[in-house]
Amino acid sequence: MAINESGHKKRAGFVGLGLMGAPMAANIAAAGWEVSAWNRSTSAFDLVPAVSRVATVAELRDEPSIIFMLPDLPFIEAAAIDLLESWRAQPPRPGTAVVIMSSVSPAHVKQFAETVREASAGNAVVIDAPVSGGTVGARNGTLAIMVGASPEDFERLQPLLATMGTTVRRMGPLGSGSLAKACNQLIVGTTTAALAEAAELAERSGMEVEALFDVLSGGLAGSRVLDVVGPRLAHKDYTPTGPAKFMHKDLGFVVDSAKSAGSAVPMAAAAIELYAELKRQGLGDHDLAVVRQTIANLGPVTAGSQGTN
Repeated sequence: MAINESGHKKRAGFVGLGLMGAPMAANIAAAGWEVSAWNRSTSAFDLVPAVSRVATVAELRDEPSIIFMLPDLPFIEAAAIDLLESWRAQPPRPGTAVVIMSSVSPAHVKQFAETVREASAGNAVVIDAPVSGGTVGARNGTLAIMVGASPEDFERLQPLLATMGTTVRRMGPLGSGSLAKACNQLIVGTTTAALAEAAELAERSGMEVEALFDVLSGGLAGSRVLDVVGPRLAHKDYTPTGPAKFMHKDLGFVVDSAKSAGSAVPMAAAAIELYAELKRQGLGDHDLAVVRQTIANLGPVTAGSQGTN
């Protein structure tokens, strides 16, 4: 049983028991915390029997920390409406934390924080703490967690976050966690696309993709992305571990952040177009590896499109 400094059992609220959220909530409970959760579909609670179900998000109003793990900030804002109304009627305890663990816009999460501050009479603070590691990391409790928070809020929340991840780092103030996740997605999205291109080129040239990836993994091209996504690319296994359409959304955050910072992001600009094409082809609900099928559907390169002089 996890006990806080006052001698009481540690508690947390959780909103969103999807592919990532369910195992994350289960790991918090397995660490001895008392977890109360809301999810639109009640069947999700069959996967996390140690978690208590609440009928509305507003019922989580007195939890010291409330984690949101929904697809994007608009979903979070919609789910939090009754919670914020409850706080407007009666402010929560000072120090209440709203922890956004989804991939969201670095700019918009700051706007949401202002809404939460106003609704809670300044008693609740928003922390952005997006994750990387996929469903495997969520199940194993080995996620990388990128946190945007004040040093004091980070220190206070670290024991909770440590139940879900092995790499938990404060990246800076609010919004920094989301920017770090956007950079993560830039690397994952472009690397996966490059591997998908290599797989298509190799196979169409008569080469065995598995053999190619095996030799690449032993050289400078080796990477964690190759280790995890490579087998799915090689076997054309597009069973979703997370919908590919979210990569387009995340790359949009990269482009928006780059505009604000005055930074060039040519790789992100190219990748966002490719993942937009993936969505246009109706492949967005498949695994990220389905970008290989997107590339295959584009057809052969023509002489005029090679960019040679």
